[in-house]
Amino acid sequence: MRIIPAVDIINGQCVRLTKGDYDTKKVYNENPLEVAKMFEDAGIQHLHVVDLDGAKASHIVNYRVLESIASKTNLKIDFGGGLKSDEDLKIAFDSGAHQITGGSIAVKNPEVFENWISKFGADKIILGADCKYKKIAISGWQEDSDLEVIPFIKGYQSKGISYVICTDISKDGMLEGPSFHLYSNIINESMDIKLIASGGISKYDELPQLRDIGCEGVIVGKAIYENRISLKEIEQFIINN
Repeated sequence: MRIIPAVDIINGQCVRLTKGDYDTKKVYNENPLEVAKMFEDAGIQHLHVVDLDGAKASHIVNYRVLESIASKTNLKIDFGGGLKSDEDLKIAFDSGAHQITGGSIAVKNPEVFENWISKFGADKIILGADCKYKKIAISGWQEDSDLEVIPFIKGYQSKGISYVICTDISKDGMLEGPSFHLYSNIINESMDIKLIASGGISKYDELPQLRDIGCEGVIVGKAIYENRISLKEIEQFIINN
């Protein structure tokens, strides 16, 4: 299982929110590149970068941060937040993204998203399936929908999607533990899905639990920034797995 630290960007700074609420913004570092290098030094190979300004604006905003991290580290970056057009994708990939994540676009404009899967391939496009009470949420989690998370994922599996990031919004930033039951259900009902769990990670012991239920990756954010999980522990997990 891959450990994927999260770097969320507002105004070019590394921040964290609670339950996606922009009013809870906490700045952890004004230099995201510094944070990325710290992760790389701990043996981490992957990074999840979210353009929160882009999520609000519905187009890519913080691509310079992506470009800086991609050009000055060897981290494989998946990038999301406000990607809505072919031009947004071009900017993201040209700026060094290894993969991109599409969430709102997959709900609001499925034809465009399906075209991305066909054009770039399933290894480059991640489905963002963020949910609140098992219903998909979009637009930087500012909008709810009536779509159930598991049928939503299975629908896109039939279109070729392999990678899915699922965040339980009710858990995000709470440091109270992830939604093991939700992730287990998704994996059991969506055979062969490469599920990346996100939201609520609070301590090291949860990592092997997520691995054992079959998660392909786990995104860790606030638990690292609040020193609930040390980079040394993550380094050991990577070595031992």
